[in-house]
Amino acid sequence: MTALQVSEIGIDFGGVKAVDSVSFTIEEGQIFSIIGPNGAGKTTLFNLISGVYLPKVGRVALFDEDVTGLAPNRLVARGLSRTFQNLQIFFRMTVAENVMVGRHLREARGVVPHLLSLPSVVRQNRESRREALRLLERIGLVGRADDLAANLPYGALKRLEIARALATEPKVLLLDEPAAGCNPRETEEIEHQIKEIADSGVTVVLVEHDMKLVMRISDRIHVLDYGRTLAEGEAEAIRTNPEVIKAYLGTHGAEEAARARG
Repeated sequence: MTALQVSEIGIDFGGVKAVDSVSFTIEEGQIFSIIGPNGAGKTTLFNLISGVYLPKVGRVALFDEDVTGLAPNRLVARGLSRTFQNLQIFFRMTVAENVMVGRHLREARGVVPHLLSLPSVVRQNRESRREALRLLERIGLVGRADDLAANLPYGALKRLEIARALATEPKVLLLDEPAAGCNPRETEEIEHQIKEIADSGVTVVLVEHDMKLVMRISDRIHVLDYGRTLAEGEAEAIRTNPEVIKAYLGTHGAEEAARARG
């Protein structure tokens, strides 16, 4: 089944086309990576898909439902969640509380029950914490649940942001450079996490510059350059594509990608 379909989507800023007629289709359960040089339009494309920006042209469909231009909270309610290139962590909250924030849209809400601390609210809060601890165990951070997020190392913060996105119960998860700034061990942990997420049935859309990571885990790869599609295909086809090598990978990058697939 098609999880996400982007059709001829585009946006310009001051006459400059940041994303220009980009289309692709992602099947349910795939790991679909979007790569390209800095300024290629990758994060802008994520912003169009996730409702941060309203596209000037084109269409976004989530499980065959037209969701073009829906606000981010409405998209989350329909099963699409994301992380950001720059960490969006509440550093003065605990690790568990950060994950519990992600469950907000899945909880029954009402001012009066919360003000009165009714039993239903207490039960709901306990269930949210149980779910947060389950997700933290899944990413290897359950032992830090009651620590302030500010006390976590950088790689753990990246995994925490993924856990919070998972708390929204997504069907499609957009990860914007989850391994950026991570050391090799942290990158390996994130790679394992992404594979586990996809194996659980969640469709993963990944923007990432680490070509070893991309080549190892991607079912398909979409290459952007100057806001337009340059190529799309499986890892081997992208790694050996002369236009991709020229525009993005370079000879050294292509060799690194080849070693990753080996």
